[in-house]
Amino acid sequence: MRKLFQSKITGAVALLVLVFFIGIFGFKFFYDYLWIDAVYMTVITITTVGFGELHPMSASEKIFTSFLILSSIFIVGYAIKVISEYILSKSNIGNIRHKKVQHKIDTLNDHVIICGFGRNGKQAAQKLEAYKKDYVVVEMDEEIVERNYDEDHLFVTGNANEDETLLKAGIERASTLICALPSDSDNLFIVLSARQINKNLKIISRATQETTYKKLKLAGADNVIMPDKIGGDHMASLVVVPDLVEFLDNLSVLGEEDSIYVEQIPFEKVCPNGEEVAIEDLDLRRKTGCSIIGYKSAEGKYIVNPEPSLVLQKNSKLIVIGRPNQIENLKETYHV
Repeated sequence: MRKLFQSKITGAVALLVLVFFIGIFGFKFFYDYLWIDAVYMTVITITTVGFGELHPMSASEKIFTSFLILSSIFIVGYAIKVISEYILSKSNIGNIRHKKVQHKIDTLNDHVIICGFGRNGKQAAQKLEAYKKDYVVVEMDEEIVERNYDEDHLFVTGNANEDETLLKAGIERASTLICALPSDSDNLFIVLSARQINKNLKIISRATQETTYKKLKLAGADNVIMPDKIGGDHMASLVVVPDLVEFLDNLSVLGEEDSIYVEQIPFEKVCPNGEEVAIEDLDLRRKTGCSIIGYKSAEGKYIVNPEPSLVLQKNSKLIVIGRPNQIENLKETYHV
């Protein structure tokens, strides 16, 4: 649609330029006007401002001027029509697009809201896409929204500090909020607002200053991530235990044949009938090829490398590891 209007505008401008030069060259070469007089006569003729001629016109000059007036009226009118349609349609397309996006957001439940679409926000979105998790991005910069807009991204343009913007993103129905803004004060304000709106919301916030960590926790953040601190620890670990770090890095690689995935499975997926059974009775290794490396109890306690005799409790979770094809088998078997 935009290309169509741009081609029409190009055509209208080309016609205007053409009739302008026809007038100038006609008055100059056919009727011996000076260049400045030819330009003047062409301008007052095309714009129909009604100023008088420079001297009495001959019959042929009157015919030429009449032709120039008629053609310019149609061409100028066409140009105004095309430009007006483009301006109005651009506004309408934007409104229709926003309504369509808002309608999709209004149908979401248990989705994730990402505040800020900078480096950290984009990485979070890519990870959520890999796990096919619905998310909405709240971004204040319209240029960033336009640059990254497509049918798969749901954007809400506005300030995440405002409750109205968070409500448009569906915070009342969301399961998780990720505050990825570069300013600690902005993240703190968003955490406070979000916690007041949705008491059950899981909130993950970014922080740059260590002094902000406790404040974000007190404000209601469940997890606070400090990218700079993690980066420094990571680089130091590459010196001390490089092989271990490279192996752990490989756990987060997506889409490669030799990559390793870590997945969590809730109790209701592995025990759909609600019966509590031991890990060894699941026979998960034989069915899927994945290995169980962790267990989270209903009380939130973690057990690394749980014993085969451990009985799974309701509301608990298993943490498994496997290659991509094994994880796919796991998801098909247990409908994760």
